[in-house]
Amino acid sequence: MTLLASLLSQLESPTLSYNQRALLRCQLAKGLEETGDYEAAREAMSELWKRFGERPRLEGLDQSTAAEVLLRIGVLTGWIGSKRQIPDAQETAKDFISESIPAFERMSNAKVAEAQTELALCYWRTGDYTKARLILNEVLAKLWTEDELKARALIRLSMAERSVNRWNEALEILLDDAELFDRITNNTLKGSYHNNLANIWEELGKDKKREDYTDRAFVEYAAASYYFEQADHRPYLANVENNLGFLYFKTGKFKEAHEHIERACQIALTFKDKYILGQYEETRARVFLAEGENVEAERAARTSVTILEQSGQQDLLAEALITHGIALARLRFYSQSYATLQHAIEVAQGAGATSHAGKAALVIMEELGEHLSPRKAKTFSKRNLIEEVRSYEYDLIKQALILSKGRVTTAARILGVSHQRLIYIIEKRHKDLLSLRRPAQRRPKSLIHHHPKSKS
Repeated sequence: MTLLASLLSQLESPTLSYNQRALLRCQLAKGLEETGDYEAAREAMSELWKRFGERPRLEGLDQSTAAEVLLRIGVLTGWIGSKRQIPDAQETAKDFISESIPAFERMSNAKVAEAQTELALCYWRTGDYTKARLILNEVLAKLWTEDELKARALIRLSMAERSVNRWNEALEILLDDAELFDRITNNTLKGSYHNNLANIWEELGKDKKREDYTDRAFVEYAAASYYFEQADHRPYLANVENNLGFLYFKTGKFKEAHEHIERACQIALTFKDKYILGQYEETRARVFLAEGENVEAERAARTSVTILEQSGQQDLLAEALITHGIALARLRFYSQSYATLQHAIEVAQGAGATSHAGKAALVIMEELGEHLSPRKAKTFSKRNLIEEVRSYEYDLIKQALILSKGRVTTAARILGVSHQRLIYIIEKRHKDLLSLRRPAQRRPKSLIHHHPKSKS
């Protein structure tokens, strides 16, 4: 009998007290979270939590049990809110988790650390990476035991470092504790460890043009896929397969790319989040574009747009619209492409996704500039299309260079273009922005400590 089945069986006992039932429900919900089934976890807490966003019912619970309920519902609020893109969900999650901490402080240091680790994740989701890093460093300074809690905190600290482009620091955090991740038995955490390593190696491989780093990314993604499959965490498994497909696409291995993207789509069909299929179809469309299969690319991109229009995830929709616009342009449906890319700019601006808006503007200029009628060109403004888009392009690049403190690689990442492409655009079209570029620095031979690879 599995742990989840055992907990369900125990809940049927009529001899349980109200506090015992509440604690069992928290255990059951936590187990379901480990498989990515957040809706089932929410249902497990329904006796204590009637509606998402509402306070849990704590009447009749002792102090320690009430703290457990607050923590679990806070964590679930964060996960579900992130998945559904619900405004203010992370703030509500923070409130519930923070409310649980004073009670834990009177009982258990480990529970305080667990709550703080979950609180840090909420800060990370809202983009407050500095706060997330501070909390996680405080947690790790107090943790003396080598267990799953420390492993979870390390993974999240690595994520926070990645989010501020501290890739080498993120890598070192994970490699320094490779033995811990070998020892733990939680397959979801082991999969997350290898997935984060893969993300880092992929980025470093791209940044430093190191094929051996990219090869390590392939190995780590494969290990992550294995562990997520063992954990039966289908959302994470599908995501890793899509990541593998995208990396094969980037390395020109289109057959393998299609195989992994198809597997991601098939896995996604087995769980309730249909919108994730929209992301995978967009990846598939990119592969078709690279192969010159423009009809198939247009079909996949159109499917992606149709799905994501219902998801509320505007940044992903903008990306899919850009891909669809490119496919339409390659098929010579120039008017439809222009309308689609204009819509992408509007959606991206509404979502605050500056890089997507800039990318759409670049695509209009590069794919459509010479094909639009004068009447359509003037719809951008009174100036002609090229001038308007270049002005928009200039502002976006300038903003990205300021945000990145002149680091072209970071600015390119913000804008969603390659380093080489951004350099070309600046040197050919916006030479006065060269003054904002940080002078190139000679790099040491290796920025990365060499560690033996952990077992997969």
